[in-house]
Amino acid sequence: MIVRNWMRLNPTTIEGGMLLAEAYRIFSDQSIRAVPVVENGILRGLLTRAHCLRAAENVARTQDKHEFDYFTNKLKVKDIMVRSPATIAAEDTMEYCMRVGQEDGNSQFPVLDKEKVVGIITATEIFSMAAQIIGAWDNSSGVTLQTKTIDPEDINRVAALVDEGGARLQSIYPLQKEGEKHRRIVVRFETDKLDTMVRLFENEGFAVLEKNFRGKPVVNSNDS
Repeated sequence: MIVRNWMRLNPTTIEGGMLLAEAYRIFSDQSIRAVPVVENGILRGLLTRAHCLRAAENVARTQDKHEFDYFTNKLKVKDIMVRSPATIAAEDTMEYCMRVGQEDGNSQFPVLDKEKVVGIITATEIFSMAAQIIGAWDNSSGVTLQTKTIDPEDINRVAALVDEGGARLQSIYPLQKEGEKHRRIVVRFETDKLDTMVRLFENEGFAVLEKNFRGKPVVNSNDS
């Protein structure tokens, strides 16, 4: 998955000399999380909605008329923006983007193509991608399996079991929760007989940790 295909294209950009109060209105009007600060075509910084909110909350908390005047008429984007922010290249992978974000605790990346800002990746885009991968809008069914190791043969076994149960496979992806020794295989498929699928997996030695039927969690299910 390439960043170019998942980023938000042609993002709103602002200049460092813009008043922060004006930038705050842009966040509110466009419902966005982050704005690249660009001057003469070069990325200079990144301003986030959180930056604006913190500045506004500080003024509201102090109720100082001088601070309110400073916030409204003098405080500029360049005064609080993140300078030289972390960036992602348009041809990087989303896997790399998410790994860097996890390691650095960063959820907003301007996307560059030869030093030009061509897009932006934020938690919104990452959440949308993840939701599509797990079929959040497809009302699919599925299970989460627990296994000690995951190799290509395990994935092949899972796919074969889905086919054996008469379900239509949508996705398979391995996960490992931080701190856990075991790994998980999340499987999404279309079926009317969830219990049949669960029995097939259990008979093959997989522990079924979670079940959902057409997008809803299941404690106990019965074949229709």
